[in-house]
Amino acid sequence: MCSSRRLVCALVLTLLPVSVEAWSEGNLSGAELTRLYNSPVHRAERMKQPLGSSSVILGPLSHSGVRVTLGDDSMWLIHKGADFGISSQTVVTSARNMGSDWRVVKEGNFLGRKTVGDFVATGGSNYNFLFDNCHWASIRMMNQ
Repeated sequence: MCSSRRLVCALVLTLLPVSVEAWSEGNLSGAELTRLYNSPVHRAERMKQPLGSSSVILGPLSHSGVRVTLGDDSMWLIHKGADFGISSQTVVTSARNMGSDWRVVKEGNFLGRKTVGDFVATGGSNYNFLFDNCHWASIRMMNQ
């Protein structure tokens, strides 16, 4: 059962183009993207930021995502939103692009048991404002 689930996740990940900012200049593709997806997550933090120009984080009137730290100490933000990606609404970007208004709301130590690809798959490919938004996706990612 577990191996078939991994196989399905791997298949889904190969079919879902995801926007990923490169370590230095552009988008990752090919071997670099595969390497990132297969990278073990050592630490994860559920993060929230205010929407728009507001400085208040208030429940659904905010945006949330999960910042993951990999074994090489690089940090990536995995988050979901309407029209964020092409085939998947859960995307991965460099955490260096995060503004100072993001706040940690929960921390988790994953000890390399999950990969970036596991987090993206758990976030889900579809977006629904009420039932499958950034908040539900980030909660699922932290609880996997």
